[in-house]
Amino acid sequence: MTENRDEVTVEQAASLLYVSSAFIMKLLDEGMIPFRTKRQYRSIRLNDLLAYKYKDDEAGARIADELTVEAQELGGMGY
Repeated sequence: MTENRDEVTVEQAASLLYVSSAFIMKLLDEGMIPFRTKRQYRSIRLNDLLAYKYKDDEAGARIADELTVEAQELGGMGY
């Protein structure tokens, strides 16, 4: 963990989201999660990471709901 308990490293963020460090780096590079640089390391505020996770979870749930409705409309799939 970084010196500040409200911040996590890229590796810790990856562990919390069950993704690779490379994926977290990509999200940071794309501006999806704000970060700051300490020396050569990137530091992510835990609140920012959790906000990203919440939005991603919400988007995933919305897509799953849409797919369920579509499957029901197609019929014959046991839904």
